[in-house]
Amino acid sequence: MQIFTVGGAVRDALLGLPVKDRDYVVVGATPEQMVALGYTPVGKDFPVFLHPQTHEEYALARTERKTAPGYRGFVFHADGAVTLEEDLVRRDLTINAMALSADGVLVDPFDGQADLTRRIFRHVSDAFAEDPVRILRVARFAARFAQFSVDPTTNALMQRMVAAGEVDALVPERVWQELARGLMEAQPSRMFDVLHRCGALARLLPELDCHWSDQAVHAAVRMRSLDEAARRATALPIRLAVLLCNLNLAVPVVPTAKERGKSVVDAIAARLKIPNDCRDLAVMTAREYQPVQHAPDLSAPELVALIERCDGMRKPERFFAMLDAIEIDRSGESNPEAQPRLTAFLVKILAATRAVDAGEIALRWQHSPAMIPQQVRTARIDAVNLAIATT
Repeated sequence: MQIFTVGGAVRDALLGLPVKDRDYVVVGATPEQMVALGYTPVGKDFPVFLHPQTHEEYALARTERKTAPGYRGFVFHADGAVTLEEDLVRRDLTINAMALSADGVLVDPFDGQADLTRRIFRHVSDAFAEDPVRILRVARFAARFAQFSVDPTTNALMQRMVAAGEVDALVPERVWQELARGLMEAQPSRMFDVLHRCGALARLLPELDCHWSDQAVHAAVRMRSLDEAARRATALPIRLAVLLCNLNLAVPVVPTAKERGKSVVDAIAARLKIPNDCRDLAVMTAREYQPVQHAPDLSAPELVALIERCDGMRKPERFFAMLDAIEIDRSGESNPEAQPRLTAFLVKILAATRAVDAGEIALRWQHSPAMIPQQVRTARIDAVNLAIATT
């Protein structure tokens, strides 16, 4: 029985990066032997065990066989006869198909170390084509490792996978999971560039992909804004809002029957089953993008209506996040001070609106309950007018 560190831990160590998680492969052991040694079985699809002391995961070396479309259609085989190389050959990229023995010997049967030096993402074998999630993983790695490029043969293979319909078999939750992780990397624009080049973006996010084909300059600006959001270390909801905030303006994509009547961003969120916090901010930012840009020209009633539509009274932090997303999107404008001034103006308007004591007004008008909403709104409009006058 031999134990090897495999995958990302080996890759990151060779790159001189911090190693956060370690994956282990056990060669020459059976499930019964692992249990006898005190390991706890946890794997459902294939044998994975928790170490009795560290509780880290140890997987038996295994092979796999494709049985159905998509990323779930696999049968796994693991026993003591499976070799380390047989286990490594099923992995996605050569840089992830290296192993390190307990005594520090590097096992690199597919020249992953050379590809690290060359800064290349290259698939290990044609087995790559059996799992469409690997397209998303390559794109996500491109967002993390900005100096790497996709090997032409790997990009061609991904194009063939897209043409064969493999990407269409991905479930929305898994697509969003990988996209979300890529959005949180250092240069998320590269993820979308890789997906566009292999054709997967047109299947997953046609509303975004059309910008590359029809509005290349707009796409470049969109990606610069997204990378600026990453540079500012913003949270995931803001990065998604920056990515999608202009799509409502002009997208030549025919909606499906289920998506008719929805905004473009709403349709994307529903299709990918995006979590509520990300969806709500993205939808609101796209919807209010133009009103926010024209806020100084709006009347006090219109400004109060903007605050109320955004639920700024109850959720001011989300309103601030929307302003951050729009400011980041406009950060490349010729007048860099304009958007921060606009943000400060709307922050002041929100503060004035929230300063109105609705409870005190309700108490004063308790004899005429039907009048309370109008009186509260009138007080908010008066407060906003005062704020405008002193700005």
